[in-house]
Amino acid sequence: MRVLALAIGAAMVIGTQAAATDARLERSLQLLTPSERLLQLCDYTAMNEIRKDKDARHFRPDRTVAGAISEPALQNDTVTANGAAFRSRGKWFAVSYSCTGTSDHMKIVSFHYKIGAEIPTTKWAAYGLFQ
Repeated sequence: MRVLALAIGAAMVIGTQAAATDARLERSLQLLTPSERLLQLCDYTAMNEIRKDKDARHFRPDRTVAGAISEPALQNDTVTANGAAFRSRGKWFAVSYSCTGTSDHMKIVSFHYKIGAEIPTTKWAAYGLFQ
């Protein structure tokens, strides 16, 4: 019984921490213009989706840049980033994604992506990427 109580307590703490993080993220997003908010939320979603992808377990993204290789297109509530990049374990990889948010750009309703090739270090400076 004690083990169950500890497990429930740990789950509550983890849930509370996640809720606090979500609240901080939401407050930060509200400080941005709507278009910048959507771009940031889509980049954040890209990292999370790649982390959760069972076929991409070897990646541990810690940064995403929607306009690394080419500028993303923003139309209404959708970002199309065909020239995006994400960093994983000190290396950069190409990624393209389509991301649609709610009208207030505070939540993502649709997200699809495709991981590309590793970006050679010789191209990092041209793309504004860094270690």
